[in-house]
Amino acid sequence: MSSDLVPLLPKVSIGRRAAAFCIDAIAVWLPSLLLGANPIVQTIFFFLLWMILRVPIVRKNQGQSIGRWALDMKITDSRYQRMPGVQELCKREGLLGICAALAFAGVGGLTSTNAAVLLLMLPLAIDCSIAFIDTARFPQAFHDRFSKTIVIGTKRGYSLDIKVRRLLDQVQANVRR
Repeated sequence: MSSDLVPLLPKVSIGRRAAAFCIDAIAVWLPSLLLGANPIVQTIFFFLLWMILRVPIVRKNQGQSIGRWALDMKITDSRYQRMPGVQELCKREGLLGICAALAFAGVGGLTSTNAAVLLLMLPLAIDCSIAFIDTARFPQAFHDRFSKTIVIGTKRGYSLDIKVRRLLDQVQANVRR
């Protein structure tokens, strides 16, 4: 009877997923700022670096990018709970990379006279907002649904979120004394 039980995959909060996305996006955005002076060139470099960071490196690193490794999570195929193939990763990261590139182009082009560039953040907001209304055990954003992937927790990683939480608890305890 106990052999019939299937272990549940560890769930990852949307906040941790957003933090891992931000780590990856900043890791790609900073070099793209250095490589291109023109905003269009920066956006192209951003997308190319994004695809390199999030497809071959993730494939080689068992479903973990830099941000996912730092926060103990990985991407897996939703149907077979295995590492997604290159095609699934390309679909997922291509869609997410375009949305992220547009969002960072909007943030980079923001001045006091053209706040309308913030509309470039809208595709990323729409893509990720679907995860907030998803009632499944593993909330999926549009790019996850499109590529049939989910993000699950893992024990393999750096545990940055846990280390930061411990540090903040220590600081808070020292302030109380």
